[in-house]
Amino acid sequence: MDYLTPMFEKETGYTLDVVSQGTGQALQTGRDGNADILLIHAKADEEKFVEEGYGLERVEIMYNYFVIVGPSDNPAKIVKGDTAADAFKKIADTKSTFVSRGDESGTHKKELKIWGANSITPEGDWYMSAGKGMGDVLQMASEEGAYTITDKATYLSMKDKLELDIIVGESDDLMNQYTVIEVNPDKLEGINKEGADAYLEWITSKEVLAKIGEFGKEEYGEALFSINYQGK
Repeated sequence: MDYLTPMFEKETGYTLDVVSQGTGQALQTGRDGNADILLIHAKADEEKFVEEGYGLERVEIMYNYFVIVGPSDNPAKIVKGDTAADAFKKIADTKSTFVSRGDESGTHKKELKIWGANSITPEGDWYMSAGKGMGDVLQMASEEGAYTITDKATYLSMKDKLELDIIVGESDDLMNQYTVIEVNPDKLEGINKEGADAYLEWITSKEVLAKIGEFGKEEYGEALFSINYQGK
């Protein structure tokens, strides 16, 4: 958002007030009528938000992958080719320490979905629910010699300060879809529909999508997002 917002404001004349929250909080902010448009990543919750009439339409913009990171000695003995579900089962079976965000964010919801694929309810001393954001959780995992699941961008931005390696990356069950949803002005008062329309039109333009598709290459040596917008 730090990359995109100045461009949007310069090109459209709008002022964008960005509030960074986990997906659960962001959806509640939308339900409360305190946001005009959302950029989030938890499909089932997004669909419910739209079905309940709070959002107009899910517009899929881009995706990347969550990654599972952990200590270099890899006590759960996760191997190349393991899916996220395979890795989580090994972590649970060996009771290797795992740090969860535990905050109803999109990342936390993805984590719970992966545990659920094996009908595992993570609990016990090995499972730490932090109730914190991604940066704090990565720092905790590094200090504890633990595993966690993270968006790749945050890990790359912090990796030089962490004792964590990518253990599983780009498994099909780690895909992380980002979606834009305009909040429904017919459901809630005070929504800036004109501004939300302008943002959606702008972020789905070919020029902006191309810029998103290049983001990260200069700093990290690889693009952080792949574009899959199909048009409205």
